[in-house]
Amino acid sequence: MATAPIIDRQLLEKLERLAIRWQRSFRGLVGGHNASKYSGPGQEFLDHRNFHPGDDLRAVNWRAYMRLDKLFLKMFQVEPRTPIRILLDSSVSMLGGAESGLPTKFDYARQLAAALVYIGLVRHDTIMLQPFDGHLKDPAVASGGRHRFGPISDFLTALEPAGKTNYFEMTRQFISAYTRPGLLILLSDYLDDGDCLRPLQYLADFGHELMLIQLWTDNDRAPGWDGDVALLDIESGGKLEIALDADSRRAYTDAFDKYAESIAQLALRNGGRYVGLSTSTPLDEAVFQAVSRTGAA
Repeated sequence: MATAPIIDRQLLEKLERLAIRWQRSFRGLVGGHNASKYSGPGQEFLDHRNFHPGDDLRAVNWRAYMRLDKLFLKMFQVEPRTPIRILLDSSVSMLGGAESGLPTKFDYARQLAAALVYIGLVRHDTIMLQPFDGHLKDPAVASGGRHRFGPISDFLTALEPAGKTNYFEMTRQFISAYTRPGLLILLSDYLDDGDCLRPLQYLADFGHELMLIQLWTDNDRAPGWDGDVALLDIESGGKLEIALDADSRRAYTDAFDKYAESIAQLALRNGGRYVGLSTSTPLDEAVFQAVSRTGAA
């Protein structure tokens, strides 16, 4: 039986109007988004894409319009490019959410990562996609335009969650492996028995611009149970028996929101961005509203 595509064609077509953007100027590298849609000296022609309302008419291929009666936008590339890297949490904790009938955090993260990679490919960005749990896993590199999306889709489809989160070890490996700073998009639930805030700060201290996307299920943030409940840590196997009522649920949600706010503030005070998303948020809304609202796309 054929495997369903990780993102449907209708959404992919909508994604073509976006571009991955960063805020920081990296020394010796191009600021703004990597591939410009405007022509000019020192720029190399790359490809065409469909024209969307709001695009600059100066970049329209008018000769193609005269022949085909359809608007196409010429796209150009400026070198060198800012590195774009996506870290995808593939630890076992990301399996949460299957009981709700909604996508698990892992499935949602895979779809969102696929959308971001596709946006970059349309603009001829080169994007490294790297899963992690307690350590970095083998990466996949996407480049060469939208027609190269297939291998990334296959890579994400074959990926399976495993292992226990360890942000300190993952960050140590990342800093050692990638000394050239760039835009770092991190998709995770940020659940770690250890501290994840200090490792994230280390990434910012080494010059990486952070875009932190935190994912949760509705039960992660607001448990819907009453009475005596046995909680199982999906990574460690540990159990915790507690009694839940309206007051304890409210206190839990307040603590969850406080933790999410600490992640957001870390990103913002380092010149980065933060997006918090429930897996109940439709994917197109996550991309076109939550992510775009930060100026990242």
